[in-house]
Amino acid sequence: MKLFSNKAGMPLRARAMLASLAALALVPAAAPAQTVAVPTADNPFGLPEDITIFGKTDPNRRAATAVVNGYVITGTDIDQRVALVTASSDVPVSDDELLRLRVQVLRNLIDETLKIQAAEAAEMKVTPQEVEETYQQLAAQNFGNEPKKMDEYLLQIGSSPASLKRQIEGEMAWEKLLRRNIMPFVNVSAEEVNDVLKRLNEAKGTEEYRLGEIYLSATSENRAAVLKNIEAIMEQLRQGGSFVAYARQFSEATTAVVGGDLGWVRLGQLPPQLAAAARQMQPGQLNGPIEIPGGFSILYLINKRQVLMADPNEAVLNLKQISISFPEGVTEAAATAKVEQFGRFIESLRGCGEVEAAAAAFGAQVVANDQIKAANLPDQLRAIVLNLQIGQTTPLFGGIREGVRVLMLCGRDDPKDAGAPSFASVMDQLEQERVNKRAQRYLRDLRNDAYIEYN
Repeated sequence: MKLFSNKAGMPLRARAMLASLAALALVPAAAPAQTVAVPTADNPFGLPEDITIFGKTDPNRRAATAVVNGYVITGTDIDQRVALVTASSDVPVSDDELLRLRVQVLRNLIDETLKIQAAEAAEMKVTPQEVEETYQQLAAQNFGNEPKKMDEYLLQIGSSPASLKRQIEGEMAWEKLLRRNIMPFVNVSAEEVNDVLKRLNEAKGTEEYRLGEIYLSATSENRAAVLKNIEAIMEQLRQGGSFVAYARQFSEATTAVVGGDLGWVRLGQLPPQLAAAARQMQPGQLNGPIEIPGGFSILYLINKRQVLMADPNEAVLNLKQISISFPEGVTEAAATAKVEQFGRFIESLRGCGEVEAAAAAFGAQVVANDQIKAANLPDQLRAIVLNLQIGQTTPLFGGIREGVRVLMLCGRDDPKDAGAPSFASVMDQLEQERVNKRAQRYLRDLRNDAYIEYN
């Protein structure tokens, strides 16, 4: 995993030193001098009795930012949680954007605290052992069963193991609450599931979309503030921020725990505003913020396919790469002439069978692979290759440094048409949609009943 430097800029020690120097500059010139003490056996440092302290006395900066039903959320808590988000981006966060992110993170920490407190009140407290097991699983996935490396990484980016464990505790507490207070009361009938399956079969061949979503709720009172926050998130995503990381930290939908992944959906299943946006998107694109009833969303199109049809990206291809390289110091004119000659050679090929012999005579290199999944090709090449017939080649691509090459399609095994989803999977999707709506109302009730004091 890539290690990131402190996004806040200057190290804390240097900032504290500058703050002390600034405070020293503000001391009036007429202020009485401190008593000069002589080092003694009892006072080896020669510390005066009347000392002046510059700057903040608490090196941990644990000033309360909010108190939620008695639980204190500090500035350090916010800093460490913001670090989890900003570490996913290679682009520095501006001061204005950082301020908006801190405001949103504070809201998230308040919601997280409410969830943990509600679970404790319902005698469903998440145990330290449960949190530690999940933490170890994350370490195993990302650091090869070496949790100490994850500890070091979190500290290096300005966060801490305790901050991540607190987030894990909040997610697990919310899952327990939903399982007891929401899920048992969500019912989906067999008729509803059969109706969805019928409409799927009728829609065979139309497109469906695999989407990621970051959702922030908004009211008429806080609409402007929420819009600024989600615009800041959108800007960070455009600059390379991790969609999954931002969704986990900021999205208020229940899909936040899976990085905002909505799974495969059809446009008719989405609010009209989101459907209109998704219709214009291509895989890999972002769109937002999009205002919908109750808040704002950011969409990320992971992929799209045709309903109940084979996904062409799952095709297994037999490809041959034919390439030429250039000697060190080759002139542009010489390289251009060789590329033109190579282009004429490619046009002369009559199929995959003669490639090796002809390439050897020409001085080109051939690499064959008959097990390449189309989804693993770069986006630009994938679209071209999937439209080729057997024996055809892509246009020339590359450059002087890496060489010029083409791909020839020598075989293609298409996947079978996708059948309709199972009865159980459709029921699960409908249940999740209803759980999500009720969960948002449940969290809103927790906020309304809470005693929250801001500082």
